[in-house]
Amino acid sequence: MQLPVKITYRGLEKSDKIDNLILDYAARLEKFCDHINRCDVAIEQPNHTHHKGNPYRCRIDVTVSRGHELVADEKQMDNGSHEPLNKVIHDAFKTMERELRRVVDKQRRDVKTHARERSPK
Repeated sequence: MQLPVKITYRGLEKSDKIDNLILDYAARLEKFCDHINRCDVAIEQPNHTHHKGNPYRCRIDVTVSRGHELVADEKQMDNGSHEPLNKVIHDAFKTMERELRRVVDKQRRDVKTHARERSPK
């Protein structure tokens, strides 16, 4: 199944390189969950007039069948990374992978739940 991905840019120019990176990461999400209905990715640079210390932000909204909406929102931390936008996108998709795993485990009931009463001794 081809995952429908909507990519939005705010405060920076659209880039085919970034589009391809996002589409590659989005395709990986389908390995964790095969019933994703929607994937919206927003890339923004809030203060695009500054040249130094200008963080990027990546927000991913994913809708999974059975009424789950998941959000991963990552901001660049000043860590001297050579490709700060790529790092922010990578971190946001890693966060989304963890969220998808959590939801799928919950749907499969693989998550341990505590019994309401103690077992008899």
